[in-house]
Amino acid sequence: MNDELRALFPITKDTVYLNHAAVSPPPLPTVEAVTSQLRDVVANGSLNYRGWVAVKENARRLAAEMLHARTEQIAFMRNTSDGLSTVANGLRWKPGENVVTFRREFPSNIYPWLRLRHAHGVEVRMCEERGGRIDLDELISLIDERTRVVAISQVQYGSGFRADLERLGRAARRVDALLVVDVIQAMGVLPTDVEAELIDVAAGACHKWLLTPEGIGLLYLSDRARERIEPTLVGWVSVPAPEDYANFEQDWKPGALAWETGTGATALFYGLEASLRLLAETGTERIALHLEELTDYLCERLNGRDYDIISSRRKEEKSQIVCIQHRGGQTPMALYAHLKRQHINVAPRGDRLRIAPHLYNIREEMDALVEALP
Repeated sequence: MNDELRALFPITKDTVYLNHAAVSPPPLPTVEAVTSQLRDVVANGSLNYRGWVAVKENARRLAAEMLHARTEQIAFMRNTSDGLSTVANGLRWKPGENVVTFRREFPSNIYPWLRLRHAHGVEVRMCEERGGRIDLDELISLIDERTRVVAISQVQYGSGFRADLERLGRAARRVDALLVVDVIQAMGVLPTDVEAELIDVAAGACHKWLLTPEGIGLLYLSDRARERIEPTLVGWVSVPAPEDYANFEQDWKPGALAWETGTGATALFYGLEASLRLLAETGTERIALHLEELTDYLCERLNGRDYDIISSRRKEEKSQIVCIQHRGGQTPMALYAHLKRQHINVAPRGDRLRIAPHLYNIREEMDALVEALP
């Protein structure tokens, strides 16, 4: 990646920032887009409301293109949890049905399903982590004719493991179940094709790899999923003619659009649209290749050091997230604090240290990290 792109991220001046799997610093064009909308409101009130809507719809178009979906299949939510919760609550459950998932999923992709145990008598089946990996054979073995949902992250937040979604999608469809995917750790930096990978539901917030301030998430619903899931949180924007205020006989909007309830965080849509344009102009394939080369280099540099690489580095399983453990017993929290004092930002996650570079990071920063590790 070039210096011009790197200059859009002022944090690079005094920090080696490698914590994008938590929160990403937005680039300068995104910050300017957000503030431009606020300045517009200050100067003009709601005079340019139609323009605000146009920016939001362009953000939807860019998000749909990123996921290889249709625009009406994309709804804006506040975060991942909102998207997954409304899906879990919108299905018609019967006692004894089950959800198959992974025990170390991020809680956003666990709590909505656990709630169903008490509300509807649904069983939640979980496979275990095996050496930083998910054994997909083990996970698939938990699927049976009473499975309604297979819930998994495209990339695991705690290991960087990248799942073979197409394989899981085929397994889910053999029993007519839905494949529900938390895409927060992949959107924008790894290619995602919801049709080709047989994804029925995808949900993810935009403050990580999509470089957007916190407060916006995406929800994708396939046509197959939309037939089965009812919107459980609705409002005046959920209908085709929202400004026909007195007409209460309207049906819901098509696709996922019915999941948008009311006024959103307009300034944040400006930021999302700017970030999605930057990512689209750079290219997901190019970003993915850069991050693969960067993390491969990092792992090479760690060879011979007193660290174990927990993350799978198999071609089909690796991602832009690398997790390590210190063989000498230094805790992730101690390592995090040590690096923070040297202006290197990573993340302690459970029993491991997580390293998560983005498109603007460079090899010299991987060198700085390795040299700073005790």
